[in-house]
Amino acid sequence: MAPEITTRTLEVPDATLTYDVRGPLPPADGIPPLLLIGQPMDASGFATLASYFPDRTVVTYDPRGFGRSTRSDGTENRPDQQAADLHLLIGVLGAGPVDLFGSSGGAVTSLALVTAHPDDVRILVAHEPPVLGVLPDADQALAADHRVQEAYQQHGWGAGMAAFFALTSWKGEFTDEFGSQSPDPAAFGLPTDDDGTRDDPLLSGTSAPVTAYRPDFAALAAASTRVVIAAGIESQDLLTWRTSAAIAAGLGQELTVFPSNHGGFLGPEFGRPGQPEAFAARLRAVLADAG
Repeated sequence: MAPEITTRTLEVPDATLTYDVRGPLPPADGIPPLLLIGQPMDASGFATLASYFPDRTVVTYDPRGFGRSTRSDGTENRPDQQAADLHLLIGVLGAGPVDLFGSSGGAVTSLALVTAHPDDVRILVAHEPPVLGVLPDADQALAADHRVQEAYQQHGWGAGMAAFFALTSWKGEFTDEFGSQSPDPAAFGLPTDDDGTRDDPLLSGTSAPVTAYRPDFAALAAASTRVVIAAGIESQDLLTWRTSAAIAAGLGQELTVFPSNHGGFLGPEFGRPGQPEAFAARLRAVLADAG
């Protein structure tokens, strides 16, 4: 039987966070809640993954400015600020420390949270955090990311997303060849017209602090939190596999490999399903091994 979902809000400085709780708080069995976070994805992307943990209290949330969560302080997405939001959210749950799975930008926020508030998290699984500064070709990777933003600003969403797909499918270190030809949006089934909007959080540059984040390896290594850096097997040699492998190496650990790809936990939420059942089984095993 699926647990009841309770939706709540939390007032934090300059924002109102909306979050969902599946199961009782505090958990009846004493096992910590499992918090699932992403960015720029909101809580809606974790519905399928959460369904594979009916025995756990699962918490999902929309980061400030995403989904149902509002903000009044602009549009820039900063890992330190989002970590402060999570710290307050975990506090109101009254059941910390939590187990935490962070995906993509959510993994970056998770690293910032453990750095600032290690007592909030028992186990962190950070899946494919896109922190470009840890790469040996960091300058080239940041330049490639900037070319994606330029394509968006000059030609609109379809061109920006086509450039983003080219970025995320590039294997190995970046060279000057990246961006020498603009990919055709139509080849990816994307619109070729420009609707004039320039507020996409993935393409506009408002999430530049996420990709520019530099993990504090000393703080993470010293934390009471068990930190696990993970990546999907289908991402091997791609950008976020490489950033994950670099962080794992910086922490003196092997990269933990999951099934599928960057969004391997997804079901039908966005029309690009991964392998959610296998992904959930792997996450359950990693949490059990780390506990």
